[in-house]
Amino acid sequence: MNMSAFSNCAGWRGQRIASALLLCVCAGAALGADAGVQPASHVIIIEGMKYSPEVIEVNAGDTIVWSNKDAFPHTVTAENHRFDSKEIGSGRSWKFKATVRGVFPYICTFHPTMKGRLVVK
Repeated sequence: MNMSAFSNCAGWRGQRIASALLLCVCAGAALGADAGVQPASHVIIIEGMKYSPEVIEVNAGDTIVWSNKDAFPHTVTAENHRFDSKEIGSGRSWKFKATVRGVFPYICTFHPTMKGRLVVK
């Protein structure tokens, strides 16, 4: 039996197995990176008749807190009514957990010129 032919064949199989294992490990690491992302908390300040920041991008599962620093009440109401804070009094805040991906424009129903946009990735 020609051992060099056997050696080349075994080497080729070993390389294929090693490549397949490496691919599995890399794919698992990529999936694990996404799965390991912890939900974050974001703050939007309501002050001077505006939301700051006006546009915010968050990940699904994140929590957003709107904090009213104005001397009068406001709301955070999605145009599609997906969320509605009702009245947020002066010095108060409202918390919302973003679970659905999409773009959600919102307004203050008391002051419709106040506009914001929540983007959930």
